[in-house]
Amino acid sequence: MKLLLTSVFGPYGVDDDFGRKENVMELFHNQITREQGLFSLRFNHQSFGLYFLAENIDVPTTVLDFPSKERFIKEIKKGYDYVGISFILPNFIKARYMAEQIRKYAPKTKILLGGHGTAIPGIETLIENDNICRGEGVKWLRKVLGENTRKPIHHPIMDSVFSKRILGMKLKTDAAVLIPGVGCKNGCRFCATTHFFEKKYTPFFNTGKELFDVCQKIEKKLGYDEFFIMDENFLKVPERAIELVALMEKHNKLYRFGIFSSAETIKQMGPEFLARLGVSFLWVGVESKHEIYEKNRGIDIKQMIKSLRDHGISVLASGILFSEHHDQQTIMDDIKFLVDLESDFVQFMGLGPLPGTRLYHDYDEQGILRKDIPYEEWHGQHQIWFKHPHFNLEESARFLKDAFRYDYDKQGSSLLRMCDTVLRGYVTISRYKDSFMQKRAQQLKGWAEQYRMMLEALQRFAHNDIVLNKTKKIIERYDIEFGDRSLKQKIGEKVASYYAKREAIKILLGQNHYQPKTIIAKYRVSVKNLAAEALKGKSFSNMLDINLNWNHEPIIVELAGTLDKVNARAFAKRILGRLKKEDCIVKLNLNQLDAIEDDSLKRLLKKIKKYNQRIQIVFNDGVTVVNDAFADLPEKLKTMFIKEELAISSP
Repeated sequence: MKLLLTSVFGPYGVDDDFGRKENVMELFHNQITREQGLFSLRFNHQSFGLYFLAENIDVPTTVLDFPSKERFIKEIKKGYDYVGISFILPNFIKARYMAEQIRKYAPKTKILLGGHGTAIPGIETLIENDNICRGEGVKWLRKVLGENTRKPIHHPIMDSVFSKRILGMKLKTDAAVLIPGVGCKNGCRFCATTHFFEKKYTPFFNTGKELFDVCQKIEKKLGYDEFFIMDENFLKVPERAIELVALMEKHNKLYRFGIFSSAETIKQMGPEFLARLGVSFLWVGVESKHEIYEKNRGIDIKQMIKSLRDHGISVLASGILFSEHHDQQTIMDDIKFLVDLESDFVQFMGLGPLPGTRLYHDYDEQGILRKDIPYEEWHGQHQIWFKHPHFNLEESARFLKDAFRYDYDKQGSSLLRMCDTVLRGYVTISRYKDSFMQKRAQQLKGWAEQYRMMLEALQRFAHNDIVLNKTKKIIERYDIEFGDRSLKQKIGEKVASYYAKREAIKILLGQNHYQPKTIIAKYRVSVKNLAAEALKGKSFSNMLDINLNWNHEPIIVELAGTLDKVNARAFAKRILGRLKKEDCIVKLNLNQLDAIEDDSLKRLLKKIKKYNQRIQIVFNDGVTVVNDAFADLPEKLKTMFIKEELAISSP
């Protein structure tokens, strides 16, 4: 038995038969920093749930994340017993298409559906399927596969983000994701997550000791000390966080965390505790000035955010637009209220009655849902999909866009605000006397010194006088606190400004729309399959298919799958052996690569470059993963490439 778990196919964030351009596959660039131009924070997240499921079952499993249609069809032809498709509401048509292709190319394969998209009414008959997962998935999948549902949970090792860019600069991933549990008890009527998990919280790790052990495991494997905690309200279990802090202090671990939390739990724990815990980023639901939820009742949100930022914690405050009480005056009151909180980030979301929520049920009963609007447009970042007494569809899109622009015009970029927060945090934490907090202060100082290198670009590209003056004041405070910049910082400033200028040009030319790379991960390949793959020169964790014809002139070699440092070195050795023995020409085709990890392409080229007169490397200009890797190469290595319109297939 074998299983394929897959996300929906790309391209993403484009207007086509399957999706809309507003639904960009980048959380921050889609929902938070979308109007901040070259200062928008750019990165992708893996489909974390798929890897978590794969880690916690016994069946040999492949995870296929962000495939193309062609790559998905190629994979399902391999004859899986089960294929699981995870999707959200706006990707309904993509999921339906994928299920149709499974029935067409792999009719014996059973189809499993999962994700928030399964809350669509009548989904059982709208998309071909054999089983549907709603709620917590590990126990459900184990049951489907006939496995022990009570086995302990194992946490997968996953990067928090990938393809990270700031000011156009590609940055290395330096954080992992941590998933302590799923669901939320607060039961907000609009929240898809709390309803999807039936207003319950299911912990995977009950104690701080368990989480500390996972952090140590990830640190040992990846070398990261920063973690983004995917948990709707992490501080809702305070004893777990308290034990985690105690263990960090005991073992001298300065782990840092990004978390989601409600105002009530932040007030309960306090900013000093959060700083000691190492919280560097906090997402809090403010929602509205007028509609007060229980989680925010009696709390001075603005003072709370100020105190958090003073302790070096960047805050994302999220708010909801187009609620029932909003007209064109009160909605502006809420927009100004949210901006006036002076958080590092502001998320404006159009009220979205999503299937499964109380809000959807109420609006359906009232007959005000716009069911004529396709699910591709039910994503909250363009137009509303219900009848509002004071806003038509076009007005809702305009007010949403203007809200983000108002925040940017008044406060500047989130990147600028983060520079401010880190400096404020260093000043505050350095006053603490105990040794652990002194180490936290030095940690913040290190971050401040890195952020300082971006301030020149932030000043140079400030888009109005308000932002320019804010930037100058922050630069002055950095100079007072840290003195003259080092040579390294001065060089870093010039590098950041260069990349910022280049990114600004890309934006003008409409060339800054990035697609996530395809990721393939394999779990529990059998000994028999491992032996077979080893004979082909393949690594278990990162498979590279090599299709070649030695008898053709020139010799045509086609690489497919994932190129990493290990198989790049092995492949280079193989090619070099041939070139040393024979006076031949090799044409290397990269068009079928799904992923190129880190600097693996550069390493490969450096090993074979002495034969560059006898090696032609070709790829189609439309192959995103190769284009991205090509862009990072030194100019000398780029001369080995030939861009072609059509891919070369091996005979």
